[in-house]
Order: sequence, then structure tokens, then C-alpha cells
Amino acid sequence: MELRNCGSSDLKLSALGVGCWSFGGGEYWGEQAQADADQVVRRAVDLGITYFDTAESYNEGRSESSLGRAIRGIPRDRIVIGTKISPSNVAPDVLPRHCEDSLKRLGTEYIDLYMVHWPITPHSIGHFKEQQTDCPSVQETFTALRRLQEQGKVRYIGVSNFAAPKLREALDTGTMIVVDQLPYSLVARAIEHEILPQCRELGIGVVGYMPLWQGLLTERYAGLDELPVWRRRTRHFDARKNELARHGEGGAEEETWQAVLAVRTIARELGRSTAEVALRWTLQGPGISCVLAGARSRQQLEANVEAAGERLSEEVVQRLAAETEALKKKLGPSCDYFEGTANDRTR
Repeated sequence: MELRNCGSSDLKLSALGVGCWSFGGGEYWGEQAQADADQVVRRAVDLGITYFDTAESYNEGRSESSLGRAIRGIPRDRIVIGTKISPSNVAPDVLPRHCEDSLKRLGTEYIDLYMVHWPITPHSIGHFKEQQTDCPSVQETFTALRRLQEQGKVRYIGVSNFAAPKLREALDTGTMIVVDQLPYSLVARAIEHEILPQCRELGIGVVGYMPLWQGLLTERYAGLDELPVWRRRTRHFDARKNELARHGEGGAEEETWQAVLAVRTIARELGRSTAEVALRWTLQGPGISCVLAGARSRQQLEANVEAAGERLSEEVVQRLAAETEALKKKLGPSCDYFEGTANDRTR
């Protein structure tokens, strides 16, 4: 498995990482047996994957606890653990306690990569269950994070879902930020407009998540209407047709489905699955340090690793980009796909 530096930092991540959101089971992904999580993690390490990504909010902490159980007995220097703190918990008198709670659930003395899950704004805080009256300053938050770093509880500091202005604001605190974790796939290319070029210029690594867009970039569905309703909450879909959607916009169903069909066509021509081609394209994105792919079983994991091991030709890479360009333009530069562009939480 290829190891990549996160931008200009010395943090190295495996090109393919394991997204652990489903670990511990929950309402969104359904039940997840601990034995399956154990098998995924151990097999991943055997295959050269080093990076495992979770968050305190995933399944109300059960994801961290499940990952902590799965890594028992694995030499600590063979794995890189990334977890995220919710913006509702970053006040300087609250953040250290939440870091300690994550450490306990993970069963480790330090977190390799500790990220602020969303920008520190009243709007993004409002999407988390734990509310707080005051919104702490960005300076206070990142000063507290650096203190944890000085104490050895955190090795590297990162952010997640920070668009260009918010990333700059965080950097202005004097903190070395090594990663911005962002959504990226053939049907979600908003970061190419502003954020990806900015990260490359500043030497910040990008960890891409949802490369298969929760199953859309597979052969699983014969049409968009077959996707579970909770996976049709993004701006790809007309909010008027889904009471769970909150973005309030008209959607881009035509462009989305044409993009999916084009990727499937190219995959068939290559003798590969749609998922393999989509994952490989994302991994080859300029400035991408790591791509997260969830795996609920050893079989899914091994399929992801196989896909990650092969490169697409530059001709195919460009053709895939061209075939999904109309969707990229329709959705625009906002990388918060669950909110309307005027209500983007990443900004």
C-alpha cells in the first residue's frame, strides 16, 4: 500500500484509509458486529493500510469504542488514528475533557490526527445534539488544541469540512494544520473549485471521504429512486421530493444520473466495476493524501484494496472528469452537499 505525505508535513497516511463510521452500529448504517470490525481492521493492517478514521459523534461514541477494541494487540506504531471533535465541544474548558473521552474509548495514550469536525460557527454547532450558548473563538479553540499537542495527547492537528475562508481563519491562529478532510468523488467535485488548489498551495494534505457517494457509484441501483431516502438528502436531489432534505434546492437528478451512467460505461469498457474505477479516480486526484472507504466486511475491504492498487491511464482520468463536468458545474463550489448553497456550513 502506498504511503503519502500530508502536504508538506511529515505525517504519512496510507493512500487508502478505512472510514469507521459504521463501527459500533447505529441508526444510519444499521448494526455492525464487533467481530466484523475486528476482522476488517486486522486484515487492513495486514494489507498495509495504516489510517483509520472515526469521530466522537459517530454512533454516539460507539465507533471510537469499537475501533479501540479492534486495534487491541496491534503494535501502535503500525496504525494512525484520526478522530474528530464536534464544533459544539471545542470551547477551551470543554475540549480537553472530550479529548480524554476519545482517548479512553480508543484505548490509546495519544491521537495521531485530531480534527475539528466542522467550522466553529453557530450554524454548524446547531447541527449537533450537544448545544452550547456561546460560540468560542477560533483562536481559543486552536490554542487549546496546541496545548493538547504540547502535552503529547495529540500528534497532529487537522480540520474537516473547512472551506477556503475557514481554513485560512484557522491557519491565522498560528496552528500547523496538516489535513483538511473533505467530500470528494466523481459526483462531488466541489473542492476542485477553490479548496483543493488552496490546500496544494499551502502544503496541506486532503483526505477525501465518500468516494463512492454512499453506494451511488456502484452497480447497486438501477435508478436514483432506488437509493434509500436518507441517501437522497444531498443537493443532487430535489428537496421537494424528500421531506428529509433540508437544502431547499431543485436538485440535479439529470446531470447526476448521466454522470453515473457514464462512469459505469467506462468501467465496463475497462472490464472493471464502477466502484473500482470511481475509487481509483479519486485516489489519483492531485493533492489527495488519502481516500477513506468504509468496509463492513473483509470482502469489501479486500475489494477496495484491489481497486486502490491499480492506476487509471491519464486518458481515462480526463475522460471521467469530462463526463462528470456538467454535474460539477451544476452543483457549483459549495462542498456542503446537505445544505443549500446560501446556508453552507463549511464557510
